[in-house]
Amino acid sequence: MTVASTSSQFETSNNLARQYYAKLNRKMLLVAAGLILMVASVVFDMTSGPSDMSIGKLLSIIISPGSAEAGARVIVWDLRLPIALLALLVGAMLGMAGAEMQTILNNPLADPFTLGISSAASFGAALAIVFQWSLLPDFGGFIVSANAFLLAVSTSFILFAFTRMRGVTSETMILVGIAMMFTFNALLALMQYAATEIQLAQIVFWMMGSLARATWTKVGICALVIIIILPWFMSRNWSLTALRMGDDKAASLGVNVRRLRIEILIGVSLLAATAVSFVGTIAFVGLVGPHMARMLVGEDQRYFLPLSAICSGLILSLTSIVAKSINPGVVYPIGIITSLIGVPFFISLIIAVRRKSWQ
Repeated sequence: MTVASTSSQFETSNNLARQYYAKLNRKMLLVAAGLILMVASVVFDMTSGPSDMSIGKLLSIIISPGSAEAGARVIVWDLRLPIALLALLVGAMLGMAGAEMQTILNNPLADPFTLGISSAASFGAALAIVFQWSLLPDFGGFIVSANAFLLAVSTSFILFAFTRMRGVTSETMILVGIAMMFTFNALLALMQYAATEIQLAQIVFWMMGSLARATWTKVGICALVIIIILPWFMSRNWSLTALRMGDDKAASLGVNVRRLRIEILIGVSLLAATAVSFVGTIAFVGLVGPHMARMLVGEDQRYFLPLSAICSGLILSLTSIVAKSINPGVVYPIGIITSLIGVPFFISLIIAVRRKSWQ
């Protein structure tokens, strides 16, 4: 081998290394930019609303609540800050759940809403609203959220049970999820038919999805779930990235595909069930956010998962702002707005998947 050829190979290797690290730096910058946008969105969310508030006044109340007026302190600390943070956290949870559902099922249309988890939570909430049935004891004022959580987790574990059956594919799990979605929607319709006018209004409002029930307790629980699940998922980022190449290739690289799917599905269940039980049915956030992240950073889970959480959190935070801005003095349920945004995106995904299958 000549000195010239060796030098050429060395230069080629250096160029490839520089390109690789440039791509990594770009992805890290995108994640950092997303975090900055999240902070900006929370601040803007807290300054918007019927009671106009400047950023300077907002920061002074947050930094020194004792010296602020009682009314302004209540608006910021008891109303706006919990709502703004819950929007961000719930969006992030749904984004993480949708991202990993799409990964383990290898299906771009998978998310907690399309797999029936949200419908199951709605049915659990309706049981509490109409019949005052508590599926878990001693939950008092959290009876609606507790029922919604239990039904959502139970639905996830039905999907989990199907993963234990021999010969079941990811496509089968998608079909099972869709079947459960229609089943719970039918049961929910029966509950609405039996409900009084007041109960019916409560069910419909819960199904629309709302941040109005935000409390510091719910914010703390959501933050705790993310703190537990995100590192757990990130510790399996290599295996999850390999899984996107297909089950056979992932298995050839030493990934226990069956065990990985079960572990991730358990984490996804906890994320989706907690989010839906606190804010109601929020459609398409777990679908749109991960696809935005995938377009920006690709399938590398080291960046795809955090950016999915960031994009979905931003979507729900911006939706919260829009909900207060459409008609001053009226706060619209965020589930309505996310559906209006998500339906066109969902249709475009179906068309894209259909075109790909025919190529």
